[in-house]
Amino acid sequence: MPLFRRRPRPLTLSGAGERLFPVVRNGFDTFVGALGSVADAGAKAPLRVTSPNAFAGHWLVPHLPRWRAMYPETPLEIIGTDNVLDMRGGEADVAIRYAKQMPSDVVAQEIFRDSFFPACSPAVLASDPVKRTADLLRHPLIHFNWVNGDPDAPTWSKWLATARAVDPDLPHLGRSWDLSFREETHAINAVIAGQGIAICSDIVIGRELKAGTLVRAHEMALPGYGFYLVHMPRHPREGTIKAFLNWMRSLT
Repeated sequence: MPLFRRRPRPLTLSGAGERLFPVVRNGFDTFVGALGSVADAGAKAPLRVTSPNAFAGHWLVPHLPRWRAMYPETPLEIIGTDNVLDMRGGEADVAIRYAKQMPSDVVAQEIFRDSFFPACSPAVLASDPVKRTADLLRHPLIHFNWVNGDPDAPTWSKWLATARAVDPDLPHLGRSWDLSFREETHAINAVIAGQGIAICSDIVIGRELKAGTLVRAHEMALPGYGFYLVHMPRHPREGTIKAFLNWMRSLT
């Protein structure tokens, strides 16, 4: 049926058009309202950030008040996990990945790189100072698992092998009273509690070093990995993700 009368201006509705117009108008108004509510919900929804547990607990979470001060209208949802979430499947908007090389299957930008060295509570050194490398072995050594299984990971074994190249007389470990943890964050908490010395990331324990809660027990350091901010291409919240990236870089 014709909905408009074919005549010179002004354009007028036919009888069928007049009956149909209120329904069509109400339908489009409802459609526009629904789109607006979805857009508002998307703007106010938390930006979901996944991060390794230790980095989330010791670096990211303590800095969140500064994010809220700068972006009070953009909440964050922090997902601390050492598992790699499925970003393509929508499990997170953005991820902080810790890797040797930049991930290639996503949009990735390096934020910073870390290094590892022996760290402990100042109370540990106050009771038994470390004046040479072998003095470290008088203390409990704290270990944690590297989930990626990298044989070159900056562990105590790697650190001692590197130190032994400089000091061949450095004794080999052969004892059972050291502490081992599956989670890096638990190992760091044990170090803070004065239970021994661990090989720690200067980025992850940066706040504790600055506050004096932890100190370097030895100057020799091993190279770590890179922290990368990654997200899927053409992400609908690219503007917010870019603001989050710039915010993280401003804190280094």
